[in-house]
Amino acid sequence: MTNAPVLSFTENGIYCAAGDFYIDPWRPVDRALITHGHSDHARWGMQRYLATHIALPVMRHRLGDITAEGIGYGEIRRIGDAKVSFHPAGHVPGSAQIRVEVKGEVWVASGDYKVVDDGLSDPFSPVECHSFITESTFGLPVFNWADQTTVAAEINAWWATCAANGKTAFLGAYALGKAQRLLTMLDPAIGPILTHTAIENTNRIIRDQGIALPDTILANAELDPKSHPNAIVLAPPSALGSAWSKGFGAQETAFASGWMAIRGVRRRRVGDRGFVISDHADWGGLMSAIRETGAENIYVTHGYTEVFSRYLNDSGWTAQVVPTQFEGESLDKDGTE
Repeated sequence: MTNAPVLSFTENGIYCAAGDFYIDPWRPVDRALITHGHSDHARWGMQRYLATHIALPVMRHRLGDITAEGIGYGEIRRIGDAKVSFHPAGHVPGSAQIRVEVKGEVWVASGDYKVVDDGLSDPFSPVECHSFITESTFGLPVFNWADQTTVAAEINAWWATCAANGKTAFLGAYALGKAQRLLTMLDPAIGPILTHTAIENTNRIIRDQGIALPDTILANAELDPKSHPNAIVLAPPSALGSAWSKGFGAQETAFASGWMAIRGVRRRRVGDRGFVISDHADWGGLMSAIRETGAENIYVTHGYTEVFSRYLNDSGWTAQVVPTQFEGESLDKDGTE
């Protein structure tokens, strides 16, 4: 084992001294290894970026002209005295856990992850390690996700009812990851699928990489809502209730998020419905992921950090909370910018 930790937690982010790089830093640094393209993990201002080949196009769309290199899942890269590899996190297309090995000691930074196979992202792959840095966005036992087919049936039934009542169904979801996952769950026999510009831009990037998505229609200012009866519109949460959405006339709105599992959150939102589905692991997923790493030391980042780390300590792990600037799933942000 090394005397110094393989990864340390600094004011700039998660740092590897042996390789002189950071993982998902929140301040500008020379070299950044990025787990995925959401804006709280992939930020502007780094001199050099390294991310999976699938994550890079979205990052370039968001961040502009960056100096970046792609890496495949499982490919081993030596950076200084560290061996680095990226492994599927199952969160969104291209998302990765980052494995760092120095002199035989292995740490894994999870980024954001979910352990169920959504049929779109590369499925989560457990990585054995000595120390595991995990999110805990939904780190309470109350969070227990239903099967994806069950949620799909609920959404399609709601959409069909809206269509039968002459209303447009508006479904709010993150532009990267959640929206594309929902697309694969929708039944196009009910009606046309329309998408907000932010979501369609992401769809285009994903399709350009050869990832199949159902047909969609761009719902921009030139589209006549009356020409697409029985439609469902996928849009970022901020667009629901906007002047743009009101142009569609009679409608119902819904949010698709893990936070819909909490009754108080559902009441506070303006949507007519809430569907419980998340691209983050639920309680059982977090626990199974941690067990499968075989890690002794657990570092808990964003989410229910205090409660989750206390439970881990009581259950035999050595766990501690690590303050970061990662945000997890939010109903107030759109998941791209």
